[in-house]
Amino acid sequence: MTDPYTDSYDTYEPYDVITMGRIGVDLYPLQTGVPLSKVTTFGKFLGGSATNVAVAAARLGRRVGVVTRTGQDPFGTYLREQLREFGVDDRWVGEVAGLPTPVTFCEVFPPDDFPLYFYRQPKAPDLELAAAELDLDAIAEARIFWMTGTGLCAEPSRTATIAALGARSGGITVFDLDWRPMFWAEPEEARPHYAAALRHATVAVGNVDEVEIATGVREPRAAAGALLAAGVELAVVKQGPKGVLAMNQAGEVVEVPPLPVTVLNGLGAGDAFGGALCHGLLAGWELERVIRYANAAGAIVASRLECSSAMPYASEVDAALAAGAVL
Repeated sequence: MTDPYTDSYDTYEPYDVITMGRIGVDLYPLQTGVPLSKVTTFGKFLGGSATNVAVAAARLGRRVGVVTRTGQDPFGTYLREQLREFGVDDRWVGEVAGLPTPVTFCEVFPPDDFPLYFYRQPKAPDLELAAAELDLDAIAEARIFWMTGTGLCAEPSRTATIAALGARSGGITVFDLDWRPMFWAEPEEARPHYAAALRHATVAVGNVDEVEIATGVREPRAAAGALLAAGVELAVVKQGPKGVLAMNQAGEVVEVPPLPVTVLNGLGAGDAFGGALCHGLLAGWELERVIRYANAAGAIVASRLECSSAMPYASEVDAALAAGAVL
């Protein structure tokens, strides 16, 4: 594999995946079934959806970079160190003076209750990404460019995200719908910006709540059809315990049931799904194989406490698929 830390800007091969969006420190309780008011011990992890997707793809052997910004503080230093440790190129991770690196807490109530508490005040550094800072050549050349709905919620990140999308003329461009209601005044505010991004994307990925924000439609098949009508080539709708639905412009419809798993922490499962989705698309697999593989990667992370460091290796995904469950 090419070493991203020694390549010159003029000679490196295009990245397999470049993600752009949220980064932060996840402080997750080391006690399950306990409210935050009672938790006494926490683990510290690299977090943020776009960043977790990058780590997931890197764990599967892909050459990956992430475009984001942190604060000029020890947490920012920690995040860059973690990215390098996970094999993700951090050359496009800038710093913003005067804004703290975000911190996110969660509560862990298995199997399906994991409240999140975002501390991104007064503003998250990753929303200070500006179009003039972007390496548009690298973004244009990447085999997959992955962006998120959170990047559209404020300026200058919104304009930078659309500029990055506009630089793409080939390859796979994934819009992770990534709806976080606390980042928007109201759902209607998001819809025109989601529509603008969909015009540039070739793949849209989201859960039922997220596809409803993007399309106004909640029923999975209808929502997938609406995403295809908006211009994407592949629509992927994650349905939690009902599995995953995928539809493409060729008329293929794939429905994959969930892989049996004892859930410890469902947070991060969608990001593992995303990194594995990228891996499968780059491998050129048939659609059903791609979705089954991504589904298994997500299930593995759901069985673990953390997010980034829980991202599975290919051997672990293969083992889960062979067993028909996460053991």
